[in-house]
Amino acid sequence: MHLHAGRRMALRLAAAAIATSLAMPALAADGPAAQFIDKVAREVIDLIKVRTGAEREKGIREILERSFDLPYMGRSALGTHWEGTSEPLRERFLKAAISAEAKAYSERFGQYGGQTLTVGKVVAKPNGISTVDSKLSQSSGPPIVILWDVRDAGQGPRIADVKIEGVSMVMTRRSDFNSYIQGRGGKVEDLIIELENRAKR
Repeated sequence: MHLHAGRRMALRLAAAAIATSLAMPALAADGPAAQFIDKVAREVIDLIKVRTGAEREKGIREILERSFDLPYMGRSALGTHWEGTSEPLRERFLKAAISAEAKAYSERFGQYGGQTLTVGKVVAKPNGISTVDSKLSQSSGPPIVILWDVRDAGQGPRIADVKIEGVSMVMTRRSDFNSYIQGRGGKVEDLIIELENRAKR
């Protein structure tokens, strides 16, 4: 069984939007959280200028591990299945999810041009997350609204979620992962195998 086609397409489009936005110069960054998004975007720009193929994928993975709160995002995406999963499988899941993300983003970075990411206001929430508002211009059509949730759990700021036109990447993955697991009799390991296979394709 493969992941639901509609959800796969939503994930691809969201990944493409994030890849595009991080590969564009960020303008009007104001405050630590916004400046952090600007910094990550510039790291990606420098990377895609000089690396391709496996080296690009490796570099993207390093940026994801350094700038995204992947354990937090992974736990949130796995939802209620996290608590019922053994520690070895949790570690394997996180590793597989990171590898699949790195491959997906490395394939999409550098495929777009002419867009500009404009960073706007930052809203600090009571739960310790700051939401950075941004708009990604397009060559045609209205700009895409992208919100970046940034949190600091003691290791510096990390991206905890990205919302494309109001659609949360983490919640989309949670719905997709939960559907896949339920379709496989509640076996988290089957999802892990699917993610591992994605990273190898």
